[in-house]
Amino acid sequence: MSSSKETSASHSLRSLLEEIRHTASEIKQGGGRKRIDKQHKKGKLTARERIDQLLDPDSGFNELGLWAGYQMYEEEGGCPAGGVVMGIGEISGRECVVVANDATVKAGSWFPITAKKNLRAQEIALENHLPIIYLVDSAGVYLPMQDQIFPDKEHFGRIFRNNAVISARGIPQIAAIMGSCVAGGAYLPIMSDEALIVEGTGSVFLAGSYLVKAAIGENVDNETLGGATTHTEISGVTDYKMENDEECLRTIRDLVDKLGPFEKAGFNRRAAKLPSRGPEEIYDLFPDDRSKAYDMNKVLECIVDADSFTAFKKGYGQTLITGYARIDGWSVGIVANQRKVVKNKQGEMQIGGVIYSDSADKAARFIMNCNQKKIPIIFFQDVTGFMIGKRAEHGGIIKDGAKMVNAVANSTVPKITIVAGNSYGAGNYAMCGRAYDPRFIYAWPSAQIAVMGGSQAAKVMTQIKVRTLEKKGEEITSEEEQEIMREISRQYEKQTDVRYAAARMWVDEIIDPAQTRQKISHAIQCADHNPHIEEFKTGVLQV
Repeated sequence: MSSSKETSASHSLRSLLEEIRHTASEIKQGGGRKRIDKQHKKGKLTARERIDQLLDPDSGFNELGLWAGYQMYEEEGGCPAGGVVMGIGEISGRECVVVANDATVKAGSWFPITAKKNLRAQEIALENHLPIIYLVDSAGVYLPMQDQIFPDKEHFGRIFRNNAVISARGIPQIAAIMGSCVAGGAYLPIMSDEALIVEGTGSVFLAGSYLVKAAIGENVDNETLGGATTHTEISGVTDYKMENDEECLRTIRDLVDKLGPFEKAGFNRRAAKLPSRGPEEIYDLFPDDRSKAYDMNKVLECIVDADSFTAFKKGYGQTLITGYARIDGWSVGIVANQRKVVKNKQGEMQIGGVIYSDSADKAARFIMNCNQKKIPIIFFQDVTGFMIGKRAEHGGIIKDGAKMVNAVANSTVPKITIVAGNSYGAGNYAMCGRAYDPRFIYAWPSAQIAVMGGSQAAKVMTQIKVRTLEKKGEEITSEEEQEIMREISRQYEKQTDVRYAAARMWVDEIIDPAQTRQKISHAIQCADHNPHIEEFKTGVLQV
């Protein structure tokens, strides 16, 4: 029977999850009912309706980046889901990445986060050798923010560069022009392997009729300039002229159905066993107070196949759990932060969630082993950072931490990261945060990503601000200092919220903890499509 503390934790996590779900349903409305109706009046389906018709019935859609742009562009009227729907789903039995512009959001215009989300979709296709389908319906770059989207390495132009690289890798790309496709954006569908265009609603040109008139004085309407008939029967720019959205989507399914064979990595998989604990037990095991101890082993029992876990160096470096297991039948290596307070063989107490020299040393060795054996690695983050203080520094914590970071950075097997709770400081790096190229990175509603914990950060920043004011000759009362700290705490709390991280695509999606097992299994299934695993090398290690 659950204790009162466990019941409180369950209520807190469930409530937070319900709040996440409610906001997610609002985001999925895009630009709202009026703009959806406007799309329908033009004879066009919405981005989500197009995806529903494109995917195999009842196969599900693993949406990614739903929270992109959340609360980021309020002064511009908002940009729900970054103005584009993106994820992975089955088309004619084949796993594909799908990217669909949402024309109900600023006519599908590209904000800075839109480019980031599209680049992430292409990265997933590249890393996992998944075909990628573009459903294009966009007015082009959002001009008021053009300086933040146009010229830099990770901006708009990188997408077309990636089109070329994806094609050179032999990864299928199919684009459907189902609405506007203007200026530089015109290159995306035409740099794909095949392009479809919908008659009457689809158009593609480097400059629209108004700009053509202004620039060279020529009078021409958009349909004549770059409509379906023009590009399928005169210019030869597109390959298929489609009567409507429905025919276009059916044709894409037919093209995917006829794709040739592909190699797989062949990651080890056996018949799956259910976990020894029910997935919903996570709600009871995970505390509402992130400073409280809990046993990560019990959480893992809700995710891994029953009786499949083999601990690696169980009695050494106990603030990290390392071991081999199966998740939905897939063979995996697990690196997870243990949140219990533990005692090492010398009788020293070690704080849960902190990476010590021995745990960093153990994790580095285990990661090397997984690369040697070609086993995907799953990271479960609830980390407050590396141990600090005189004893830790004299013991070489930086050296051992560098060894772990080196192993993570150079690991070539697929890495999948679950941010369950805290993800602070260098612990985020060592546990395979976004900067360390996980194939997929998911977060629970309880996740927080920051350089340090909120209370510590607020105290440090308050001290800095107070000293700055005092240097200017201002006298600060204790009441004023407390108000400064409260204001900084509020700001820091907002910035560490998981929705803030997801809005900036530091994580791919916020997930229900009870769905963690399925998300990991699907991620490995996608990773298995890429047969190429580079040779593992660490370079110079600090030993």
